[in-house]
Amino acid sequence: MTNIDQTVFLKIPLFNKMPKLDLFQLVNELPVQEYKRGDYLFREGEHGDSLYVVRDGKVEIILAADTPDEMLLRACGPGEYVGEMSLMMPKGTRTASVRARDDSVVWMMTREKFNQTLQKYPQLAYSMVEIMSERLDSSNEAAFNDLVAKNHALQKAYDELKEAQSQIIEKERLERELQVAADIQLSILPDVLPDTEEFSFGARILPARQVGGDFYDVFQLKDDRIGVLIGDVADKGVPSALFMARAHALIMAEADIAITATEVMQLVNSHITRLQKSTQFVTVLYGILDLKTRLFSYARAGHEPPLLLHPDGSVERIPHSPGMAIGLWDPITIDEKEITLASGDTLIMYTDGMTDCRSPEGEAFGLDRIKNLLSELTKLNAQQVSDKLLETLQG
Repeated sequence: MTNIDQTVFLKIPLFNKMPKLDLFQLVNELPVQEYKRGDYLFREGEHGDSLYVVRDGKVEIILAADTPDEMLLRACGPGEYVGEMSLMMPKGTRTASVRARDDSVVWMMTREKFNQTLQKYPQLAYSMVEIMSERLDSSNEAAFNDLVAKNHALQKAYDELKEAQSQIIEKERLERELQVAADIQLSILPDVLPDTEEFSFGARILPARQVGGDFYDVFQLKDDRIGVLIGDVADKGVPSALFMARAHALIMAEADIAITATEVMQLVNSHITRLQKSTQFVTVLYGILDLKTRLFSYARAGHEPPLLLHPDGSVERIPHSPGMAIGLWDPITIDEKEITLASGDTLIMYTDGMTDCRSPEGEAFGLDRIKNLLSELTKLNAQQVSDKLLETLQG
């Protein structure tokens, strides 16, 4: 045995009360075993009849080894020993597993050799009790710390679950709200559009994810006239759907009085600014088409100017003047225009959702692309043009 080995053994608390010569003799009689990193000296639950003293390297004492609940009790280096509990337990059962943390060299003391040494040096029993008490305290502290850590992890998981549940409840509430908004919006849209000998009408709507703001209508008026309406509330969800329903009802009520489009917008704005207590507003374009003269007179309240597609494929954006949205303040500035529609002309009224619609790459569709597309649709009727525009936007 080398001096280094002797020095290591002299540091072992269990044997520090033995005479040095007797201790060296004992060490020389113990077999030496080598373990690679990750090797097990023994496993929890196995029968044991020997203890091990670390000469070189490090070993670790663990519970529930190789399971998700694995817990490290402590690591042992040169001069420390493991496996003594199996020598003291009646059935010699290992109470934990011991695994080499590094490449390690250990001395092995069998039960028979241990009992012989204990009989010859009874004072070793006192040393063992002291050391076991220290280990018990250390194990208890490790178990307590592990329990605290697991409690913290459990509390965190509970808090996250609670937050996830709250988010699910909120998501379901929003989904219900959006469905209500969609129902309101669809209840306002016309089921059937008018159809005359001279004019056809078409419309399509693709609600945004947060539905509720856009609306349109086409309806019969007195004296061979047809009212055409499109609007966009500057918000989404149930509040905007309710505001849209109010604006639509007011426009329809005033339109039945057989007044001009501009007067309708002015009266509706007066009603809304008097009744409305929020910051909501709506852009509207309302026009009256005279079927006899083909004159379309409209009032634009902050809405997108219409486009006019001619039979030759040219597309023009109708010149416009400043106009204010309905619901901001009273009196209101209205953009008034008149257009005489020639045979083969197609008038396109739309919301900014069409120009702002974006591709998967985030590129806005834009007014120029809409014009280019329309120039190819001169042979289609109004509904076919609407369908083609929506199909292109969705593609």
